[in-house]
Amino acid sequence: MPISRAARRATRRLGAVALAGALLAACGSGSSGSTADKNGKVTITIGLFGTFGFKEAGLYKEYERLHPNVTIKESSTENEADYWPALQTRLSGGGGLADIQGIEVGRIAAVTQQQSDKFEDLSAFGAKSLKSDYSAAKWAAATTSDGRVMGLGTDVGPEAICYRSDLFKKAGLPTDRAELAKKWATWDDYLKLGEQYQAKAGAKSRWMDSVGSLYQLIVGQQKERYYDASGKLIYDKNAAVKSAWDTSVKAAKDGLSAKLAQWSPAWNQAFSSGSFATIGCPAWMLGYIKGQAGAKATGTWDVAPLPGGVAGNWGGSYLAIPKGSSHAKQAYDLVKWLTAAPQQEKLFKKQGGFPSNLGAIAGVKDVKDPYFSNAPIGELFGKAAETSPVQVLGVHDQDVTTQITNALGEVERKGTSSSTAWGHAQKGVDNAVG
Repeated sequence: MPISRAARRATRRLGAVALAGALLAACGSGSSGSTADKNGKVTITIGLFGTFGFKEAGLYKEYERLHPNVTIKESSTENEADYWPALQTRLSGGGGLADIQGIEVGRIAAVTQQQSDKFEDLSAFGAKSLKSDYSAAKWAAATTSDGRVMGLGTDVGPEAICYRSDLFKKAGLPTDRAELAKKWATWDDYLKLGEQYQAKAGAKSRWMDSVGSLYQLIVGQQKERYYDASGKLIYDKNAAVKSAWDTSVKAAKDGLSAKLAQWSPAWNQAFSSGSFATIGCPAWMLGYIKGQAGAKATGTWDVAPLPGGVAGNWGGSYLAIPKGSSHAKQAYDLVKWLTAAPQQEKLFKKQGGFPSNLGAIAGVKDVKDPYFSNAPIGELFGKAAETSPVQVLGVHDQDVTTQITNALGEVERKGTSSSTAWGHAQKGVDNAVG
């Protein structure tokens, strides 16, 4: 949730052709997609990216049982990088919008600072009464400078490392999560352990899935990454970003990466094939791993704390209501219910999305996950959330991440030099920022 999210984190639902077709249909229609028949029955549409987990956890069905006049229809785009441009087209064209739209944390500043006129102020429905349910940072990120509330928080993305304990054992590495946390106390330690793994595992399995994933873990530990508190873009002058870049480039050049583009079909297949032994694991990644690796992989995965001494955050999302919905009040009622503590607890227990609701965080502290070798995920991700920095977010946060990770992909898959790839990243950011 990563995230991306989040993030980044989903099952593919719309290919490029289908997405293009949907956009054409959207631009030709002024409808929000909601319908109400003469008996007062309402269909509420939800547009998301990735796997938020609401459907998978049975929450839609539960809500429909509680509200017999409501039917919920979800559409989801696998990659947030495809979802966001499509949403912009729909916001500009005035048609094809869902009653509820997911917003990744890396985009929320764009909504509050540039697009607040395109979304409902949830204060009008009583949202401000929920302020104490969230941390100050989570609430503030979705609030405009004049106090309008643009969305309610779903999850956050406290980070850890997910690893294949069976592959570790074969390579002669320790498998105990506490021992591993000591052995990879720093990122240099993590890479050195990867070299030990690589020496035993051979060419068919690599230490990590991609250096883009590694980069996002490291930079997620920073309070200031791409923007400073004044809103100035500083990514290319930030020593922390440069350090994360250099560490990721080193991992690529040392052959520790499986060179898999995240969210690609090959990456999805690799969760069960043993092509990589570790992966950056914000809490929302747990559900993704389960979906890709399948039930047969139960007990082969485990979770350990992040190197570096502090945890980071990768992903997390909000639910917002575009203006123009003919059922805004019903949509808000659903948003409020989906983000309430009981539902966020269920999502974590079934899908791994770590709650942003403070009441839910307290309720999941003792949760363990049998799939991940009975790892104490409630405690582990709870501590990670406590130590994660309150990040400074900018309008183009997600765009900067995308351009940098794309450039790192050139390094690991094409052998592009670090300086040349960084130049490509800078050009990409310049084009995205405009």
